[in-house]
Amino acid sequence: MNFKAQLKGVLLGAMLSSTAFHGAFAADDTIKVGILHSLSGTMAISETTLKDAMLMLIDEQNKKGGVLGKKLEPVVVDPASNWPLFAEKARELISKDKVSAVFGCWTSVSRKSVLPVFKELDSVLFYPVQFEGEESERNVFYTGAAPNQQAIPAVDYLMENEGVERWVLEGTDYVYPRTTNKVLEAYLKSKGVKAEDIMVNYTPFGFSDWQTEVAAIKKFGGAGKKTAVISTVNGDANVPFYKELGNQGVKAEDIPVMAFSVGEEELAGIDTKPLVGHLAAWNYFQSVDTPINAEFIKTWHAFTKNDKRVTNDPMEAAYIGFNMWVKAVEKAGSADPDKVIDALPGVTVPNLSGGYASMMPSHYITKPVLIGEVQENGQFDIVSQTPEVVGDEWSDYLPDSKDLIADWRMPMNCGNFNVKTGKCGGKGS
Repeated sequence: MNFKAQLKGVLLGAMLSSTAFHGAFAADDTIKVGILHSLSGTMAISETTLKDAMLMLIDEQNKKGGVLGKKLEPVVVDPASNWPLFAEKARELISKDKVSAVFGCWTSVSRKSVLPVFKELDSVLFYPVQFEGEESERNVFYTGAAPNQQAIPAVDYLMENEGVERWVLEGTDYVYPRTTNKVLEAYLKSKGVKAEDIMVNYTPFGFSDWQTEVAAIKKFGGAGKKTAVISTVNGDANVPFYKELGNQGVKAEDIPVMAFSVGEEELAGIDTKPLVGHLAAWNYFQSVDTPINAEFIKTWHAFTKNDKRVTNDPMEAAYIGFNMWVKAVEKAGSADPDKVIDALPGVTVPNLSGGYASMMPSHYITKPVLIGEVQENGQFDIVSQTPEVVGDEWSDYLPDSKDLIADWRMPMNCGNFNVKTGKCGGKGS
């Protein structure tokens, strides 16, 4: 075990034995909660469901008596898949609407857009989507997967179970796919994969003309070595991408596609018959067979008045983040963001797969890793599941990150502490 891992173990032990600050709460009749998700534009296919999920969670909490005896009031805005508009809408939620917390963003570029606003106005964001890591901010709590909770276990699964030797890293052209693929390239090379056995390609948001790209994947996969696609294609571009895979006869037994951004919601708009056997790596699937998940699905169908509405991984991440926020508010005796931020590390709540999620001092959580195969009905057959994994905020496979950790409790209070130099400052400092 390296020094970074040893120090993380010490921090985890200290976290679990710590106590949180308890403060007084404001006398307002309601607590406002911001919902910052795209309801129009290229990301609406994924984000609208998260808006609905948050409204359900708030409604259910209000039925229980709210929080601190106060009703929760949702404030919904539409940043319309426009990354600068996310920052403008976040500022509006915090400054004008006076929300106590914001649940939102999907793409990393939208999250990066709002970060300065949350730091300046000292509010709190819960971010519910898998992402590239390489970040730890005091004002953000990351309930989606870091690369070591999705991307790296997915590669390990393909190596060990499918015998994959050649790799296509296919992504949308923005920070999450590029950084995740940077981590994956380094990881693959550490496993002995040669540079010529890795192909990387990026397409714009909303890309629809996949004929040339899919043909290139087929050609790359025809070199006599087992080939797989790692897909970080995001948003509505997935619909024509998967359609073209079917058109060109790219079958799972020949070139399996492992997706990080395709779940039940995205498959709902696709003819899944040609895609049976292709894979996705998440931390939750609707097909998880647990009593708590059955109850969650039942509540979702009742809330939406639609038994055909599916659940998905980012919904579970939103569920975990919201329940952690509620527990931290009760623990702190206040919805004040500063007090909630201090109370959150160490908070543990149930996940939907039968285990528990704990908030770490890095503001990342513990999550199991699940691999699922696409079925004809648009659901996933779970073929692999790990125990809970602690999210690694700084990748062990990137030179500038391997010696960094984050701990937002005093006295460290740092998102990029270098365990070799003993300093907090900049990446790699």
